[in-house]
Amino acid sequence: MAFDGIVTKAITSELQQLIGGRIDKIYEPNKNDIILGFYLNGVNYALNICTNAQNYRLHLTTHTKPNPKNALNFCMLLRKHLIGLRIKNIISVNLERVITIEFEGFDDIDDIITKKLIIELMGRHCNVILVDENNMIIDSLRHISSDNELTREIIPHVKYVYPSTNKLNFLEVINFQDFKSKLSLDFDKVHISDLPSQISNIFNGISKGFVSHILATLHLDTSLKIEDSPLELIYTNMKHIIDATDSLQLGFDTIKDDKGNVKDYVLCKRDSSSDSFSLNFFIDDYYFYKETSEEFKMYRNSISKLILDTLKKYNKRLYNINEKLKECDHMDTYKLYGELITANLYRIKNENTDTVSLENYYNNNKIITIPLDKRYSPSHNAKLFFKKYAKLKNALLIVGEQKEETLKDLDYIESVIYELEACSTIEDISNIFEEISESSVFKERTEKYKEKKNPKVKKSKLTKNKYVHFNPIKYKIEDYTLLVGRNNMENDYLTLKYAKKTDLWFHTKDIHGSHCILVLNGSPVPEDDILLKCAEIAAYHSKAKNSSNVPVDICEVKYVKKPNGAKPGMVIYKNNKTLHVTPKN
Repeated sequence: MAFDGIVTKAITSELQQLIGGRIDKIYEPNKNDIILGFYLNGVNYALNICTNAQNYRLHLTTHTKPNPKNALNFCMLLRKHLIGLRIKNIISVNLERVITIEFEGFDDIDDIITKKLIIELMGRHCNVILVDENNMIIDSLRHISSDNELTREIIPHVKYVYPSTNKLNFLEVINFQDFKSKLSLDFDKVHISDLPSQISNIFNGISKGFVSHILATLHLDTSLKIEDSPLELIYTNMKHIIDATDSLQLGFDTIKDDKGNVKDYVLCKRDSSSDSFSLNFFIDDYYFYKETSEEFKMYRNSISKLILDTLKKYNKRLYNINEKLKECDHMDTYKLYGELITANLYRIKNENTDTVSLENYYNNNKIITIPLDKRYSPSHNAKLFFKKYAKLKNALLIVGEQKEETLKDLDYIESVIYELEACSTIEDISNIFEEISESSVFKERTEKYKEKKNPKVKKSKLTKNKYVHFNPIKYKIEDYTLLVGRNNMENDYLTLKYAKKTDLWFHTKDIHGSHCILVLNGSPVPEDDILLKCAEIAAYHSKAKNSSNVPVDICEVKYVKKPNGAKPGMVIYKNNKTLHVTPKN
């Protein structure tokens, strides 16, 4: 359900426990988020204010966000006015998505001062406004100039005006009959399925999702027309939940899709008071994972488009090379034409013509018809044939090398595609982007991405070299450890730098996949069942993970080499043996 007025009221009720807290930190990680740090009774709290049009909300948070090196202007202003003040009150009026945090403290001459931070959570009109004790706007996150009487002015030195609405206040409804009369519905025509939009349009702060959840909880047939008894039941359940927002007896339940992923949340009534800030921390976790998932998908899609565009470019290059090689297949024919014309010039009339028929002394003097360019004489046509032969002969050498190099590039691009498909975190994608941005294959297309702000993630280190970020996947197999590279750069470092020469190297045969290293630490080669398990894991971390019979090569690390100029992750090896396994994680 949406972060509507009911959720806002429930969250604000929990935040009442912060009254008396002293604000000591303020951050603005991005243009949509402001973090207020509080200290109360020996505990530090962080209040997250998000003004994103799709994910607007207010709640306590335990998830850190990267901060810019230089604080933004509004952040600096909030620090100037609010740091050192204490929370006097946290207010939400009715079911409005407007929260007012009142602060109180002392100025330089020990006079009491009060400030208010007004948080408006209204979709694309979200805003954070700092006002003084006279409700004069000091500044706001977003400035709004009034072009007409219908628009409020949100600019410094203007008196703050509370947002108005034409919708009704559900908290003022006296009883069911009053609720029914305010709906003003034609009960003979309106079906139960119409209620979510009807109630949401009439009453302020009630979302369609909230009403739809009430209908689902009551197991009502939404195709039926509205009658008094189900409508009264709906009203009773709505009032039951809304009344509980002040008593801290509300909680959230999650709604999952067919794959078990959380896709939404709903308010529910609890028999007893919830734990401190349980609603806040539920909302915090829900939106953290939602935004992380959305950011992951967007980042992966953008990198995927970059890689697929490059793949398309190299496939087109390969097609052009193959077409050129097809043309080179006929180069000996052009040489033959030139030789036959030159050998028979004394017999050919010196006149321009379309064709000439001559005996082919390479084929038992059979007659062959040679096409000519009518614009030129036969002798000049012979020169053109020899010139074309020489050109195609040189092209065959150059284009052959180009094809070999293009095939290597395509093989590398396909390995990067496999890596991207195997990614599960933003950090994994960030590592891949770091890899391809250093590659000449992707250089043209990665230049424009470098200026964009890619997610900054802290990478854990497990390495001999402090300058290399290294965090392979680790498997414990009895007393042995198997390390699995997550991308080409990590594969290179794992095999060529980190592993000892006596460790065992696993990789799928002629199939894109991760380098896997079984760390021996001086121990003897393990039993076959352990090698089999390692091979199964190596097959799982490959492009053939869904196959039933995958060949996996095994050799000692000392037999694995990287050719000069080879792309990341590309190696050659010898003295290997091959196991055929079914992939298992």
